[in-house]
Amino acid sequence: MKFILGKKIEMSQMFNENKEIVPVTLIEAGPCFVTQIKTNEKDKYESVQIGFEKLKEKKITKNKNKKPYRHLREFKGDVSKYKVGDKIEACVFAENDKVIISGVSKGKGFAGGVKKWGFHGRNASHGVKHEERTIGSVGRRFPQRVPKGKKMPGRLGSDRVTVKGLRVIKVEGNLIVVKGAIPGKRGTLLEIKAWK
Repeated sequence: MKFILGKKIEMSQMFNENKEIVPVTLIEAGPCFVTQIKTNEKDKYESVQIGFEKLKEKKITKNKNKKPYRHLREFKGDVSKYKVGDKIEACVFAENDKVIISGVSKGKGFAGGVKKWGFHGRNASHGVKHEERTIGSVGRRFPQRVPKGKKMPGRLGSDRVTVKGLRVIKVEGNLIVVKGAIPGKRGTLLEIKAWK
């Protein structure tokens, strides 16, 4: 069970052995610290809670119950290898490891049907002025209402997205370089787990 929290730095590119350009994402991962161990006897499930990004003393003293970390996340699995206070660093992952990365995608606000669902819009002639990107009729004769689940304009983005099977290209210090794109903007919190 290998896992860590990190922040997306940016996308970049590298050259592989065949001198081909490979798109990569740079992640600042850890250091994280184990803050709590949950067990079957006490909590009815097993998981490890870790904290990422220590807060300043001022922010901790205002609220006595607050843990001294900006981000806390739980990872389910075998807890026997961990104890409270353990430090988890980026070196838990190695080159060519496959990982699962979860994060919150970019928020894009209110979007129309063409952008959100890929509708092709309407014909660009025969009285369709100012209507090229509308979705057209949404109702029907029976039951005289819009059915539930109809694809319509609405809020796009800001959803939790998980990408599986990404390959670790390089690990250096607290920097993890992953092949391909991952969800979110720069600074997005990411959960990184080993992919079996």
